[in-house]
Amino acid sequence: MLWEAKPEIDLREQSPVALAFVGDGILEALVRTRLVERTRLAPSRLHAAAVHFVCAKSQCIALEHLEPLLTQEEQNVVRRGKNATKAAVAKHATPREYRASTALEALFGWLYLRNQKQRVEELFELVWESLSPSLGDALAKKSKPAKSDAAPAAAPPHRQP
Repeated sequence: MLWEAKPEIDLREQSPVALAFVGDGILEALVRTRLVERTRLAPSRLHAAAVHFVCAKSQCIALEHLEPLLTQEEQNVVRRGKNATKAAVAKHATPREYRASTALEALFGWLYLRNQKQRVEELFELVWESLSPSLGDALAKKSKPAKSDAAPAAAPPHRQP
C-alpha cells in the first residue's frame, strides 16, 4: 500500500492533532487513489469528489459508521481526537463535525504509524462504502451553475422617445 512508518516516539505520547495531521494525508491519498482507480472523472471533478470524502461533514458521517466496529484501543484514539481539537472550526463544519473529523484522521494516522495497513484498508473500505452512495449528489451540486455563472438576463428593449 503506502510506505512503512518507523516512529521513534511512543505514539501514546503523540498529540492526537499530530496523529490527525498524518491521518489527513493518508485519507487524502487513499481517496484520490480510489477515485482515479474507479472513475473517469475530469481533474476538476476529481477534486470535487475528493472534497466530498474528506470534508468534516462526511468524515463525521463515516466515523458514526465505524465507531461500533472499533476495538477498545481504537475507540481510545477516537476519544482523544475528539477531545483534542481547538475551539475554532472550519467555516463549513459544526464543532461536532470538526471534532469527529479530527478523531477519524487521528485514528487513521495512528493506525498508519503503527503499520496496521490492513486495518487502514478495512476501515477505509467502510468509509468509502458509507460515503460513495452520496457522491453523485455531491457532484451534481457542484455542477449547478452559480448565480454569477448564469447567463445574464436579456436587456430590456431600447425605447426611443
